[in-house]
Amino acid sequence: MHNTQATAVAHANIALIKYWGKRDDKLNLPATGSLSLTLDGLTTTTSVSFDSDLNHDCIKLNNQHPGESAADRISAFLNLVYQQVKSTNQQRPYAQVNSHNNFPTAAGLASSASGFAALALATGKALQASLEPGQLSMLARRGSGSAARSIFGGIVEMAHGQRKDGLDSIATQLHQPDYWNLKVLIAVTDAGSKKISSTDGMRQTMQTSPYYPAWIAGAQADIETARDAIAAKDFETLANVTEFSTLKMHASALAAQPGVIYWNAASLAAMHSIRDLRAAGLPVCFTMDAGPQVKAVCTAGATSQVAECLQQVPGVVKVITCGLGRGVRLQPQ
Repeated sequence: MHNTQATAVAHANIALIKYWGKRDDKLNLPATGSLSLTLDGLTTTTSVSFDSDLNHDCIKLNNQHPGESAADRISAFLNLVYQQVKSTNQQRPYAQVNSHNNFPTAAGLASSASGFAALALATGKALQASLEPGQLSMLARRGSGSAARSIFGGIVEMAHGQRKDGLDSIATQLHQPDYWNLKVLIAVTDAGSKKISSTDGMRQTMQTSPYYPAWIAGAQADIETARDAIAAKDFETLANVTEFSTLKMHASALAAQPGVIYWNAASLAAMHSIRDLRAAGLPVCFTMDAGPQVKAVCTAGATSQVAECLQQVPGVVKVITCGLGRGVRLQPQ
């Protein structure tokens, strides 16, 4: 293998029913299932080139060299994919990895989800392997739990799984992107990197929050409620369970010791604004991940009113409007 390369594009996703906590750190197995929307407007494009002339991995994220921990995480992922597709423990050739997001990184906008989904496909292709979507989902999960969902477009469910080896902990597509004309409006309240990573926030919540067992206990029922609501295109039921899941996730984190707080003043103001719109009859609800950005989910007809409202919230830097996006795919060379 002298030089083989591939480029893949993947989209970020936003979970309506949340993933928060792990049942196995080493295999990155989620403690609960989750349900998400893949977003058309947030993309990561990643190129991987294996080159026997290199003497170390050369990694760039958004045209900059990442910190040591991020670079080590990517190199470890390249090792994992190489061992899986080549069935060997031999030293792999070094790689040039170039990855670019069209949205803020490590800010609670699922950059690791789209990043590792794109990296999984590009690495597999550069190694001249044909990986099925389920295999890609399982590999992507090892890089980032939410990345398993970004392999697929539209509306996606991630299985909690029962097996200790994690082979059944993969995502599947529930519906194509054109199944339901939903929009996601992202109120960006701080484009900087969050102070507490998702992994650290999860660990702290698992180890110290008295609310964590209750969070785990209710997750499967929430997924079933959301799945049924989506099948019926029942927005009101979906809105209720989406906000319920979001607030439970953050309540469990807030109750950790010390409390894990991702919200800022603008986050709270945006949530209240969305609730006011819904109380006035508009089909909209909010969801939030590990970060200060607020995502409003609405039917397409409500988009302009929701956008106008969020843009007026003090502290909202900008509003990004997305529809439902496609799954991971290769770019022609």
